[in-house]
Amino acid sequence: MTLVLIRHAIAEERDSSKWPDDALRPLTANGKKRFHEAARGIGAAVPQVDRLFSSPFTRAWQTAEVLHGESAWPEPEKLAALAAGNAPHQVLHELRALPGGRYALVGHEPDLSGLIALLCFGSVRSGAVTMKKGSAALVEVRAEVAAPGSGTVRWLLDPKTARLVRP
Repeated sequence: MTLVLIRHAIAEERDSSKWPDDALRPLTANGKKRFHEAARGIGAAVPQVDRLFSSPFTRAWQTAEVLHGESAWPEPEKLAALAAGNAPHQVLHELRALPGGRYALVGHEPDLSGLIALLCFGSVRSGAVTMKKGSAALVEVRAEVAAPGSGTVRWLLDPKTARLVRP
């Protein structure tokens, strides 16, 4: 199984008066614009995925929609386990039901870094990997995806570099 993990693009600052429910906080106009360019680069690095999953939070969903539009990946599907604050083990549980293939997951920090650490090192380690907003990582998983420690990070693409990648 190959996983492309993408952190959502630059979102509006937290403001409980504008977004009492932080799940509704959107991307900034500039964040969306800049991510369109990065998404083209991510799509060039990974031309095809079998399915595109996203956190149901607005900022992640908007990021997934941009990926769909710029990379010709499938339409995004909401995956509750990718919501901010959920444990990486919850995402692994969801992935166990999938056949081998290539899947893109759009989510949040520090959850995605924790998922990478769990997949590659066998435990959730703070600081093992850090993903900037709009960055992507490619993780190849040997054997069964549910086995912590069975993954290898092949690359981590920050958004600035992704904007430079051309098809």
